[in-house]
Amino acid sequence: MIPVAPKQTIESADLQNLTSRQESTFSNWKYGLVGICFGIVFVKAEILSWFRIQEMFRLDSFHMYGVIGSAVLVGLVSVQLIRRFGVRTLQGEPVQIQKKRFHKGLVIGGLLFGIGWAITGACPGPLFGQIGAGYTAVSVTLLSAVGGTWTYGRLKNKLPH
Repeated sequence: MIPVAPKQTIESADLQNLTSRQESTFSNWKYGLVGICFGIVFVKAEILSWFRIQEMFRLDSFHMYGVIGSAVLVGLVSVQLIRRFGVRTLQGEPVQIQKKRFHKGLVIGGLLFGIGWAITGACPGPLFGQIGAGYTAVSVTLLSAVGGTWTYGRLKNKLPH
């Protein structure tokens, strides 16, 4: 005679896994939709424009400095509000902001990042938005970013941290 309870437990576990996968799929679509909206805002604000980025590095325009400065200000205020009011994630977990230790690797990495940004006219964040906006030459920058990330992963243990 085969016990019925274990079969019900397996079916229940399968149902729970299916529900969990459906929830995570929904979460991914939700974040994808937010990303698409964010990309549209970037295009409309000309933040993705290679010319705007070059203007910033040539010190010809305040546009990008204003955008970046506004983002830093919003970030500072947001972090303070998260800490003060104990904000939780959508899953109910407390948001924890880890303290970071300063080291020379941050300066070296920041310089490399800035040089790459100035040369290519793109930072890694909006690369997909630039490609979606029709700047197909940015595909080379995307491949370079992926290659740089891979190289960092291979050399991580030998770099100053």
